[in-house]
Amino acid sequence: MTEHTQLETTQMNYGNDRPPAKNPLKVEDLSLRDGHQSLFATRGRTEDMIPVAERMDDIGFWAVEVWGGATFDTMHRFLGEDPWERLRTLKRYFKKTPLSMLLRGQNLVGYRNYADDVAKLFVKKTVDNGLEIFRTFDALNDYRNFESVVPVIKECGAHFQGCICYTLTEPRLGGEVYNLDYYIKKAKDLEAMGADSICIKDMAGLMAPYDAYQLVKALKANVKPLIHLHSHFTSGMSPMTHLKAVEAGVDIVDTCVTPYAYRTSHAALEPLVMALLGTNRDTGFDIKALADINEILEKEVMPKYKHLLDDTKVSLIDINVLLHQTPGGMLSNLVNQLREMDSLDKIGQVYKELPRVRKELGQIPLVTPTSQIVGTQTVNNVLFDTKEERYKMISGQVKDLCYGLYGKTSVPIDPEVQKKALKGYTRGEEPITCRPAQVLEPELEKAKQEIKDLAKNDEDLLLYALFPVTGKKFLKQKYGLEEMSDVLKPVSLEDVKKQDALIKKAKTGELMEKPCFEKTENTRIFNVFVDGECFEVGVEEQGGAPGISHVAPAAGISSPSRTSAPKASPAAPEAPVQVKPEPGPVKQDAEKTGSASDTGTPVTAPMPGMVIRHEKQVGDAVEEGETVVVIEAMKMENALPAPKTGTVSAIHFDTGDAVAKGDVLAVID
Repeated sequence: MTEHTQLETTQMNYGNDRPPAKNPLKVEDLSLRDGHQSLFATRGRTEDMIPVAERMDDIGFWAVEVWGGATFDTMHRFLGEDPWERLRTLKRYFKKTPLSMLLRGQNLVGYRNYADDVAKLFVKKTVDNGLEIFRTFDALNDYRNFESVVPVIKECGAHFQGCICYTLTEPRLGGEVYNLDYYIKKAKDLEAMGADSICIKDMAGLMAPYDAYQLVKALKANVKPLIHLHSHFTSGMSPMTHLKAVEAGVDIVDTCVTPYAYRTSHAALEPLVMALLGTNRDTGFDIKALADINEILEKEVMPKYKHLLDDTKVSLIDINVLLHQTPGGMLSNLVNQLREMDSLDKIGQVYKELPRVRKELGQIPLVTPTSQIVGTQTVNNVLFDTKEERYKMISGQVKDLCYGLYGKTSVPIDPEVQKKALKGYTRGEEPITCRPAQVLEPELEKAKQEIKDLAKNDEDLLLYALFPVTGKKFLKQKYGLEEMSDVLKPVSLEDVKKQDALIKKAKTGELMEKPCFEKTENTRIFNVFVDGECFEVGVEEQGGAPGISHVAPAAGISSPSRTSAPKASPAAPEAPVQVKPEPGPVKQDAEKTGSASDTGTPVTAPMPGMVIRHEKQVGDAVEEGETVVVIEAMKMENALPAPKTGTVSAIHFDTGDAVAKGDVLAVID
């Protein structure tokens, strides 16, 4: 055999025309949903998925996950994209491969349980728009929260995949709560509900290889549906966990293509394909075709998102996740919230407090939305509690959890915490034991009356019903009633090159060759930190967006440490260098504030967030402790009480406005 013939044979054997395996491992690709959600804050745009969609369709995946999770929220809120349009668009490119989504049970794609009418219509319209596989989970593993959506999934002829959220109270599988018997029982419950497949959802990468072997073996022996393993890379164990699960007979595993893999994402597909090559579990995937996909993503897509990637850490793994069990997305939220509150030095206290809060709230698994519920409450405790009193600021979602609106916890909630959370709770101070959605009133008709003609179809209506504040704002932008902000618009490769050139010039201390305009007294000077160095930037507005007039090294200013914490955040900007404007005057609305002065007692924002609603209006009487305004922080609601009895004399921010820590939201005389 000649050298040339040997080379051709090798290439053929690496392709997809090698003899099929007896029991090929099925693979679901998560790159276009969980991959970019894990690595760059769910900022992946539809236009950057299209270049690889048809190539991915040819690989032979069991399914590709493209929707659900945080994508629905992030797309309309931060990218100016219609989530339903992404689904329809990708369906045109994936002609052979089923599209999959992550459905949060009765939470759908939001952060609370929605009424049954919303849940049923959402599933139906999702199928109508091209979705075929529903990966359905409940954060508490309370499958009563599946009772509305599963019948519709089955009626529509879609695939119902039931999930078991994997968590531990011990370093390894076992203990009194989350042991082998627990997971077998949950799998049998899902089988009884008609699950077409069962997914072990290891969202924090806690599953050890030998535990995976034991668990997969047990599930294969006790239930008939396909067994699917979803294990994040965060701790570094998932590639080993995959191999042991394959040995145990797992049917499907989740991976990402290499550019979207590792760190808090998932193990890479390509090494697994090579590891199984020639075995009875050979995937049959063409490694050369996968390499072509990787090259497109590396050269044409990833440069647009590099400003959102965490480049402050050298290590690809975070072994601390085995200690605090904090999923990657939750961790970045915690860090970002503390940074915005100038309290990043308290991250150690947060890690120490987090297991205690989790235990007091029923030892719940940490996955959306419970990860945000526990994480936000932990931050609140660290920042606002005193030696005399814990749980001084309790989020609305913790109150809902204690009432039973999310379902039944694995162990009882601490009775003292529950009693405090439910004191004065609007639904009642006695927790419920029924299916949570049974106490929720239908929501669709009310939503129709509120949104009126702005919603042109059921998809628009659902977007508003799920996210009333940001959804309404997006619909106004979608139909040209409001101009879309520049920060929502996509960045091109040409933009990236220009930004890189500017940063390079700034780092070398060069001035721009020619100023954009003559410097005037209106020029404002900012200090901009770039890669550990500080530069003085002059910015002046001339009938439009601010323009940079000069860039020069700033003397006598030290830059903040670049190793303190990850920088990606849910609301990260679309450009790698952002000039933060000086704070403007407090917003005043004449209709709301009238002639009232700000001489009264202020209601201030204790943290950065967004105004969700006002419980009191100008002129309303208020008792000390009554809720005046509700703000959203880390996707959780925080009710801000009146500091004294009096009358609301001013309101400074509208619903949907972003607020900073310390902003005066209202005034009480």
